[in-house]
Amino acid sequence: MVILIIFLILSLLYVLSLMGRHGKPEMEALKKWRYAHRGLHSPGIPENSMAAFRAALENGYGIELDVHLLKDGSLAVIHDSDLKRVTGQDGFVEDLTAEELTNYHLLGTEQTIPQFRDVLALFSGKAPMIIELKSFRGNHDALSERVCREMEGYSGLYCMESFDPYCVRWLYRHRPEIVRGQLSENSLKSKPPFSLPVRFLTSFYLENFLTRPDFIAYHFPDRKTLSNTLCRKLWGITGVSWTLKNRQDYDTALAEGWIPIFEGFRPEPKE
Repeated sequence: MVILIIFLILSLLYVLSLMGRHGKPEMEALKKWRYAHRGLHSPGIPENSMAAFRAALENGYGIELDVHLLKDGSLAVIHDSDLKRVTGQDGFVEDLTAEELTNYHLLGTEQTIPQFRDVLALFSGKAPMIIELKSFRGNHDALSERVCREMEGYSGLYCMESFDPYCVRWLYRHRPEIVRGQLSENSLKSKPPFSLPVRFLTSFYLENFLTRPDFIAYHFPDRKTLSNTLCRKLWGITGVSWTLKNRQDYDTALAEGWIPIFEGFRPEPKE
């Protein structure tokens, strides 16, 4: 009997820990769009470049993009902190200044690492953005505050997300009006740059009661988990699926009710 009571208490605590937030009208508007992962990139148009963002806008898509905090307080758009994969150069983007970004060309093209403010000027509310906060060396609070400050006065549709629950927690505490999401995957398998306890919590959304996300964004192949089901079906949290790389996965995600983030093909622009 004692074991059963303990099991029931733990089960209740597990279910309650998944609670998020729903009912934001902006979330309903965001659901109507399809999102190009790191912009509409293709051969000759590198990911997270102004050319990729311009192509997405011209083809009627929203975008997902990644934002980092530079050492001079500016914001850059690039996926990795490590510059090697997309620029061929050593170092970390967080150690650069905005002026130095033009020295780093993306994947052998003339495109350079964009400043976040230039992407905002390009979009100017024409299409929505999913802004991923990419923390580094514990700068989650400074990054979150700086991105929110950059968004002040921006009238377009957007939301913010992060793998780092400290970023999502900061949004919950300081900017609750912003639509926020918790990014996740099977972090015990992929091992992102967080401690094992944080990876465990975010893999199963056990930190949701501290961050109260409006949406959860999960790696498509790993999506069939009890936590995902309970978040979406019991608590009514919107689901975003990444990254859909073919039509079959895209159609499956839509049929299951996920907001799609895609790359490598061109689906219909809007719902």
